[in-house]
Amino acid sequence: MDINALQALVIDALEDIKAKDIEVIDTSKFNSLFDRLVIASGDSNRQTRALARNVQEKVKEAGGTVVSVEGEDTGEWVLVDLGDVVVHVMQPAVRAYYNLEELWSGSAKPSDKAAAARARGTLR
Repeated sequence: MDINALQALVIDALEDIKAKDIEVIDTSKFNSLFDRLVIASGDSNRQTRALARNVQEKVKEAGGTVVSVEGEDTGEWVLVDLGDVVVHVMQPAVRAYYNLEELWSGSAKPSDKAAAARARGTLR
């Protein structure tokens, strides 16, 4: 499946279940393991698991391959590896703490946003 078609399919699947703050990062210039990183937030463990499941189902229906899935047991951070696209579905506090957007863009240290989240009282 074409990378752009796969990316669009993932975004549609996330939007179907009302994911928040969907962000796509082109990682092709940083590594050769995958070309896109898709990060989205869900409000609860149940929603993050549902978002990840919907991505998996839509990709399989379209004839794509799901390489692996991690984190479904807790639902705080679910990773769906689709080969060229890696999807991270996270709860907001976990997302703020790990700050993958800034980590992959290289614009700030991951600890900077975590410190800001602690100051706001959104992370313990």
